[in-house]
Amino acid sequence: MAVIAMTREMATLGKDVAAGLAQRLGLTVVHHELVEHGIAERAGMPESEVHRFLEGEASLLERWKIDRKRLSRYTAQEILQLAVNGNVLIRGWGATYLLRSVPHVICTRICAPMVFRERVLMQRLGINDRTLARNEIESNDRSHNGTMRKLFGIDWTDPSLYAVVLNTARIPVEACVEHIARLAESPAFQDTPQSRSDLLDALILSRVRAGLEQRFAGIEAKISAGKVTLTGGCSDERMIVEAVRFVHTVSGVTGVTSEVKHISFQPAM
Repeated sequence: MAVIAMTREMATLGKDVAAGLAQRLGLTVVHHELVEHGIAERAGMPESEVHRFLEGEASLLERWKIDRKRLSRYTAQEILQLAVNGNVLIRGWGATYLLRSVPHVICTRICAPMVFRERVLMQRLGINDRTLARNEIESNDRSHNGTMRKLFGIDWTDPSLYAVVLNTARIPVEACVEHIARLAESPAFQDTPQSRSDLLDALILSRVRAGLEQRFAGIEAKISAGKVTLTGGCSDERMIVEAVRFVHTVSGVTGVTSEVKHISFQPAM
């Protein structure tokens, strides 16, 4: 049940590394179209609108209209569901950040210096204009880094997000594949009942919090082994009861305990 999360930086040969790992380990590589489709379905938004926002191409009006917190929740749900399914390599979309604390997930950054990336892109496009290649790469980096900051408040170049960082200007693609594959086959990155449970809990909690945010302001949730505990405060006792009923309906929840405090407001004297 190998799970690899990888950054998607233009012209670093990350696609080649991903393809090599997929062949070596029998993984499904998840491309951005699949992620965007799932996010759009969960959020009830047009897929084209989700694509433009995630690619940094949304207009000012579209950016103003989009609920970034909600979109962040649905992005997290999509990534977590893919990881729970297992045998997958997820490129981009904050997967390395969302899955960084799961012990059996290998969060990987494939990088290279700009001069190397320029050469790769020029070869790929069949051009000789280095300035054009650099501008395209820098624009792509800005849009993706901007999206990650908007959705998760992170800098994707932060090395602490990764288990391993590989520079394809120094390490050939085949060697990168071999290095990551060995990690995937090592005891340190084998899934365990506990790591699978933690990952499933993260997915369930994401579902629960998405629903609570929309309908039950002031009520928070935590989870352990599928059992959800509600906390916080609410002035409406009926809302507390409804929140408990809602959480019971969330897929994967095995039990609900309410520690929500009923807040009664005393009239001013």
